[in-house]
Amino acid sequence: MTGSGAKTAVEWLTSVAPDPDACRWEWERNPFGVALLPAGRHWDVLILPGELGHPTLDVLCRLVDRPGPVLADAGDARMGFFVPAGTVTHWLGTGIRGAGRGSWIVVPYPGRPGGSGVRWLITPDGSGTLSDPVLLELAMHEAAAVRARREGE
Repeated sequence: MTGSGAKTAVEWLTSVAPDPDACRWEWERNPFGVALLPAGRHWDVLILPGELGHPTLDVLCRLVDRPGPVLADAGDARMGFFVPAGTVTHWLGTGIRGAGRGSWIVVPYPGRPGGSGVRWLITPDGSGTLSDPVLLELAMHEAAAVRARREGE
């Protein structure tokens, strides 16, 4: 993502920062850097293990035209799905963690090319699009069922 798309995504992301100008300045100074942003204001993040996250994202992309933003950490050990604020307070799932109010997440610049470290798999579009928790749960169940079938073969 480059140009106005990245700028819109930057504005959306930094709107939750305690000091949006400082956050923007950091990214402008070093677009390969990251910012620490609070969850729970405009969005929460559901963190799935990579072995469940990738197939979940595949299923989710078949269900909707564009899911909400998705982060992956170095080595794809974990993936973070951006969902509406308040979702993690009601979420129960083995091996799934949540970052909601009171939590902070590491966020790379939205225009940053993929590479090592934390990176975007689905970049924010700047409009506030988030993954629907109901569809995300459905996608997780489908991904887990497919994985269980494969392991049983």
